[in-house]
Amino acid sequence: MKNVSLKNKIPVGILGATGMVGQKFIELLANHPWFNVTTLAASERSVGQVYKKAVNWHGTAPIPAAMANLKIKPCKPNFDCQIVFSSLDSSVAGKIEETFAQSGYTVVSNSKNHRMDKDVPLLVPEINYQHLDLVKKQPHQGKIVTNPNCSTIGLVIALKPLIDNFGVKEVSVVTLQALSGAGYPGLASLDMLDNVIPFISGEEDKLEDEPLKIFGTYSKGALKYHDIKISAQCNRVAVSHGHLECVSVKLKKKVSIKEIKAAWQNFSSEPQRLDLPMAPKQPIYYFEEDFWPQPKFQRDLDKGMAVSIGRLQPSSVFDYKFVILSHNLIRGAAGGAILNAELMVKKKYL
Repeated sequence: MKNVSLKNKIPVGILGATGMVGQKFIELLANHPWFNVTTLAASERSVGQVYKKAVNWHGTAPIPAAMANLKIKPCKPNFDCQIVFSSLDSSVAGKIEETFAQSGYTVVSNSKNHRMDKDVPLLVPEINYQHLDLVKKQPHQGKIVTNPNCSTIGLVIALKPLIDNFGVKEVSVVTLQALSGAGYPGLASLDMLDNVIPFISGEEDKLEDEPLKIFGTYSKGALKYHDIKISAQCNRVAVSHGHLECVSVKLKKKVSIKEIKAAWQNFSSEPQRLDLPMAPKQPIYYFEEDFWPQPKFQRDLDKGMAVSIGRLQPSSVFDYKFVILSHNLIRGAAGGAILNAELMVKKKYL
């Protein structure tokens, strides 16, 4: 599919349009070559207002003119579109997403509620695009597809070339996660100023469990989870955007640093082959500089969709250790969901 005129674009809606991830959806979809945002929905307190009046806008650019005056609708399945992007809070997302899927919509969700459902793809297109076939087993007229937790996605992209080339037995990961991952208003300034909080509710479980499904083997309609062992510790730090993760790995083969770097640098997959609009040209960038990657400098690399890696070195406990960085609101949330929808369009799953 090439760039098309506005009248030929696929109409899409956004659930939870006023939140942090909802706003990022709006930014990224404003000039999308395939999709046109026609419907915005949010909680009851915003329904009936025009978007620019209902939202506490945090974008670096003004609200896109085409969406600024759209009226907020309730989160009920009467949208004039086929694809619905969901950034709803998990307290309400589950039932609402099911209702839309039962009414025939394709729901591309950033919420956690359906990620581990046996018939719902937990999708990272560079890793497990074959898992899209799971939607054929869903009981409703429409479809639900999810993307992983924002801290999971950077980790699994970094691990994928290692698993494919060398095998991975065990992983230890310590995250330093940005404030925007907590939404708005998030954490109080007095909690975060001069501080690090060594706990994020539910985050460690997601980081330990989700990769097992993502790396799972799909065959004959069934998904067998991967047996990789992961231990995670998650911290909230006073950074606006960009999750940094310190990772140690035990591999199944003895390999050199040069071989690992080559595996990362040569990694490419289905989104790159299909030239999907939201896909990074290069999924992984490796930096030789001792002080990189840093959120301030690398989080927006390649449309904010790339994973940056650095500081690869031998580990005295595991085999190797390194640092990864990904943009939690783009690659880890809205951008990842848009890439999932693009893949579904290109693979004719709609």
